[in-house]
Amino acid sequence: MNRTTILFTVGALVISALLLVASRFREGRSTPVANTQTAADEKPPGGRRVVKTDAEWKKILKPDQFYVLREKGTERAGSSSLNNVHEEGTFVCTACKNPLFDYKAKFDSGTGWPSFYQPVAKNAVKEAKDVAFGMVRTEIMCSVCDGHLGHVFDDGPKPTGLRYCMNGTAMQFVKKP
Repeated sequence: MNRTTILFTVGALVISALLLVASRFREGRSTPVANTQTAADEKPPGGRRVVKTDAEWKKILKPDQFYVLREKGTERAGSSSLNNVHEEGTFVCTACKNPLFDYKAKFDSGTGWPSFYQPVAKNAVKEAKDVAFGMVRTEIMCSVCDGHLGHVFDDGPKPTGLRYCMNGTAMQFVKKP
């Protein structure tokens, strides 16, 4: 091995070790959201589950919806028409129509994504640890179809102090009759 190869290998190992330490440090500081976590043995609303193949999802979802819900993508900030919805009703999962958030829990977070301080029911959503992009976050998914909705952060308003930062394309608004 030449000197350049050795230096490159050592540098890569050092960077990997630093990223691991940084992720564990961040993980230790992150606030768990245990009060809204769907336990493995807790069933989704009505005990309903929707399971489809990617090919089946592609037939019923638009490309941007598939990207967000099934590939864990993120829509561009400020691009969702749901940011401006302030009527009575419920925000449901685009893929399976599971009720997710009540209009009363919606607030303007200034982030460009629809934000809520709590789901409509404890078992409406479920959480997963997300370590993508070198950070530790809490991913929020639909508890019925496992569709990616967004993330939850601990910088929201009272009464929960939480901010469910959701992708608008992952949800639809159903007006109260």
